[in-house]
Amino acid sequence: MVTGPLKSKVDKVWNAFWNGGIANPMEVIEQITYLLFIRRLDELQTLKENKANTTGKPIENPVYPDGVDDFGRTPRPFSDLRWSVFKNHPAAEMFEIVDSHVFPFIRSLGEEGSSFAANMKDARFTIPTPALLSKVVDLLEDIPMDDRDTKGDIYEYMLGKLATSGQNGQFRTSRHIIKLMVDMVAPTPEDTIIDPAAGTAGFLVAAAEYVREHHPELWADARLREHFDRTMFTGFDSDAAMSRIGSMNMLLHGVENATIQRRDSLAEEHADAVDQYSLVLANPPFAGSLDYETTAKDLLTVVKTKKTELLFLALMLRLLKNGGRAAVIVPDGVLFGASKAHRELRRMLVEDHKLDAVVKLPSGTFKPYTGVSTAILFFTKTSSGGTEDVWFYDVRADGFTLDDKRTPTEANDLPDVLTRWLSRPDHRRLSSSRSERIETSDDPWSESTRPRTAQSFLVPKSEIAAQNYDLSLNRYKEVEHEEVEHRPPAEILADLAALEQEIADATAVLMSSLVDK
Repeated sequence: MVTGPLKSKVDKVWNAFWNGGIANPMEVIEQITYLLFIRRLDELQTLKENKANTTGKPIENPVYPDGVDDFGRTPRPFSDLRWSVFKNHPAAEMFEIVDSHVFPFIRSLGEEGSSFAANMKDARFTIPTPALLSKVVDLLEDIPMDDRDTKGDIYEYMLGKLATSGQNGQFRTSRHIIKLMVDMVAPTPEDTIIDPAAGTAGFLVAAAEYVREHHPELWADARLREHFDRTMFTGFDSDAAMSRIGSMNMLLHGVENATIQRRDSLAEEHADAVDQYSLVLANPPFAGSLDYETTAKDLLTVVKTKKTELLFLALMLRLLKNGGRAAVIVPDGVLFGASKAHRELRRMLVEDHKLDAVVKLPSGTFKPYTGVSTAILFFTKTSSGGTEDVWFYDVRADGFTLDDKRTPTEANDLPDVLTRWLSRPDHRRLSSSRSERIETSDDPWSESTRPRTAQSFLVPKSEIAAQNYDLSLNRYKEVEHEEVEHRPPAEILADLAALEQEIADATAVLMSSLVDK
């Protein structure tokens, strides 16, 4: 988390843009991302140079080629395009280098035909004055970006300044919610992961960080390393600016060639992506309804509806291969909606595939963007059923206040969510330490024996089917009422009579004193 002096430095960057005449938060984020990306390119070139100096071999795949570029009116050596070089030039000269050379250079990056190249070809430099560019470069230079975690925290803090809902119901997912979802699905180096509503690629970044942290063997296997850099991560987003930011965000976090495509996930056919992925992570927009005419026909064959939240679930079932799993945030209406489409989609998840869990989130989780109540669905595509019990968890606190300020608090159920999820019978063999746990009726971690009054419990499929596949937690949760022992009515009436007599006696005494006067 960004706090103290570091937070102040980041705020100064943001304020510099606003004071310099750029008031659109998305434009500020995009321009900052470009500059961080340019700085990262210089860092990558330095790493390659250090490796070449150590090994005595030529630089492999240099970021900046030798020679002179002629993008601008005045040719310049490619070395002048490096952050470490142009930051030392006077403001006017720096502006000319960035505008006329650096941006044309980054628009030319990426393998021909790659999504990165497609996203970057429309990159535009919109900082209006040399003075503002010079000030922002100086401020960014003063922010430490060497540590990957710090870099991620800084970037997420800046993204958090997009404090209003975007178009089409989009809003940013907090890192702690993303981390919970990623930890629960536990990506592996063999996974192929997609977010069909990727935005800034926060889910894909978190999945990459999880794999990097939990599977160090990745770096000793050339095949897995190639998969990690090129084919493991895919994101779709209909917004061109979001796609560019997502592409650069992945590279800033060490994934060299993730596939981040500008693509309307609900409007385009998906023949090229059907059954291609082993893991879906997403928080799709809840935009209400679409016209049938603008909706991909292959989604309408899964469930005929205009509701975007239902269409995204149908899309995920199309994208996943059998055995693939999903973690997706949905509005509460998906859990209990009474329309035919709502009921049919829930029936499909329970009967045709394997619904694993419903994690109910507090209603303030996504403030200040929205106060809508949400839940996380976890399911596995099987095309042959498999649901036996569905695990429910009632999250009451997520580590932050549930008002618009969302300040940190000690109350936090999320660690307990993960621990209990991993203690379920389905997960007992995930690690040697957990597989040794013996589950008995006396074990407080035994999810199969927890009462319905607890925060987490299991519900058998037969009961869910009997409730018309209603997945709302309150449908199955039992409220524990504290037993109160009341006094016998006769005793209470006797006390009331005695009290009334006392009042009458006191009133008589008062009246007598007034008469005497």
